[in-house]
Amino acid sequence: MWKKVSAVVIPTLIAVGIVAYMLYRVWDELLLTLEHAVIPFLFAAVGICVVAWILRGYRYRFILHGLDVRKSLWFSTACIFISQTANLIVPARLGDFVRMLILKHEDDATYSQGFSSLVVERVFDILMIAILGAVALPFVLAVLDVPDWFITVIIVPLAAGAVFFAVLLWSGRMESGNRIVVAVQRMLDEVKRASLNPRALGVLSGSSLLIWLVDVLVCYAVVLMFQAPVPFGIIVLAIVIGNLVKAVPITPGGVGTYELALALTFGLAGTPAVTATLIAVIDHLIKNLVTLVGGVGSIYYFGDWSMSLLKRAFNREIEKEDTFGG
Repeated sequence: MWKKVSAVVIPTLIAVGIVAYMLYRVWDELLLTLEHAVIPFLFAAVGICVVAWILRGYRYRFILHGLDVRKSLWFSTACIFISQTANLIVPARLGDFVRMLILKHEDDATYSQGFSSLVVERVFDILMIAILGAVALPFVLAVLDVPDWFITVIIVPLAAGAVFFAVLLWSGRMESGNRIVVAVQRMLDEVKRASLNPRALGVLSGSSLLIWLVDVLVCYAVVLMFQAPVPFGIIVLAIVIGNLVKAVPITPGGVGTYELALALTFGLAGTPAVTATLIAVIDHLIKNLVTLVGGVGSIYYFGDWSMSLLKRAFNREIEKEDTFGG
C-alpha cells in the first residue's frame, strides 16, 4: 500500500515544491506584474492550445489508420485527452496505457497495436521537437551563451531517434522462436508499417513540427500577455528544453520541471525572474487546464466505462495482461 501511495505522492510533492519555490522567490512583485497583464492574449493562448489538440488528434488518427484501426478525429482526440489527463495525476506517464485499453474496448484493437501507436507518437514528438531546437539553437547562440547541457538535451534525442530508425530498418532480419522476441518483432513491424514509408514520414514529421510550432505560439501569446521583450528564438528554445526535460517522467505531467526549464531559459535573455516565472507557470497552467477540460469532455464522449479506466490508472492497476498479446 505504501509503495502505491508514495509512487504518486512523492512525485506530486516534488512538483508542488518546485513551483512553490519559484513563486516564493518572486512573490512580492507577483501581484504587480499580474495587474499589468493584457488579458485578451490569455484567451488567444487558450484558443491556440485547443488548435494544438485538434492537430494532435489528426496525427493520432493517421497513426491508427496506419495500424488498420479506422477511427474518427473526435475519437482519436478524445483518446489523447483522457490519457494525458491521467498523466497529470499518475507518475511515469502510466496514463498513456489507458489509451491501449480504450482502443481494445472500442475497436477490439490488440494491445500491440495500441502500444505501437504510442511508440510512433512519442518518437515523432521527441524527435521533431529536438529538430526544432537544433534549428533555433544557432540563432540563439549568435546572441547568447547557453549552458552546455542545453545542447546535450537536444543532441541526445536526435541521436536516439537515428538509432531507433536504424533498429526499425534492421528489425526485419530478426528470427527467433522466443516468445518475447516474437512479441517485440511484431511491435516493431507495426511501428514500421505506421511510420516508415514516404507518405507516413512526410505526414508525421510535418504534423509534429506544426504541433510544436503551435505549442510555441501558446507561449508566445503568454509572453505578449506580460508585454515581455523576449525574442521569438528564445521562446522556441524554452519550449524545446521544457518539453525535452518534461519527457523524463520525474513528476506527473512534468509539473515543476517544465516551469523551471522555461524560467531558466527566459532568464538567459535577461527576462526578470518574476516575469519569467509567471510566463512559465501560466503557459503550463493553460495547457494543463485545457487538457483537464478536454479529459472531462472525453469521459462523457466515451461513457461511464472510461471513468473506471481512469480509476484503475490512478490506482496503478492497469491490466497485467501481456502488453503485446492479441
